[in-house]
Amino acid sequence: MNTTTSVTTDKAPTPTVVESKLEQSLRDVGIPPRPLILERVGEEMRKEEPNFRYLGELISADVSLAAGLLKTANSSYFGFRSRARTVTQALVMLGLNISSRAIAGLVLRKVFLATPAMERFWDVSARVARVSGWLVGRLGVRDGVRPDDAYTFGLFRDCGIPILMKKFPQYVAILKEADADLDRVFTDVEQVRCPTNHAIVGSLMAQNWWLPEETSEAIRCHHDAVILASGPLVIAPASARMVALAQLAEFLVQRIDGQSTTREWDKLGCTCRQLLALDAEGAEALLPEAEPVVRDTID
Repeated sequence: MNTTTSVTTDKAPTPTVVESKLEQSLRDVGIPPRPLILERVGEEMRKEEPNFRYLGELISADVSLAAGLLKTANSSYFGFRSRARTVTQALVMLGLNISSRAIAGLVLRKVFLATPAMERFWDVSARVARVSGWLVGRLGVRDGVRPDDAYTFGLFRDCGIPILMKKFPQYVAILKEADADLDRVFTDVEQVRCPTNHAIVGSLMAQNWWLPEETSEAIRCHHDAVILASGPLVIAPASARMVALAQLAEFLVQRIDGQSTTREWDKLGCTCRQLLALDAEGAEALLPEAEPVVRDTID
């Protein structure tokens, strides 16, 4: 007598199901949708012959976005011999890859309600981003991390914080507790009183806004010293280096402006210095050089 055995296997979820679940989680936590301009840039990047003139006209319709992209292209980070005078020229000089990340950073502040507290938050993020990019020039390009990579990560590193502030009324108190805690991992403090943490939320936003995978991974792991020290089998070297650069940048910013009370350098500093091949004295020695970068007075 012949018998047949029926084997039931769990099928992997289809991409459509995964995307649907991701979209639902984004809506649940209140992550801002991907800006239309990023959609348009992404569409052009995927074409064999992108239309730079069309994108230039699209970006130029937003005066602040156009001015920001021109400022980026003409900044000392890139050191182009000639200056971009139109948005189209800026796009050509930067390339669509860098341009898309620059645009993402420029629109980031615009999607959140402007309040005095949020303005201070973005000002600190801008300082950390600026110093992170400067540190690449100072310490050298390693693991494929360029100034624009470090700058973009610095801007987006804590983007989950304003999202959670809007979602959970008690989050400001949670944030103060996490800032002051010298022993526990920052994100562990958050998750005691929240169903998630700002690193996870920020990583999801970075994915949704089409930032590079290394940037999203760095955002997800930027408070975890164990993961940072685990090596390339656990975290991409580029992601670990971006985290280390931003932590060092934050340390320099805090020492120079004296306005922050976070304890993250105490918890992560040793690991980050090892990743950057710096000793404690080497980190301290960067303070005089970093001051004009922090204060945005560098020539």
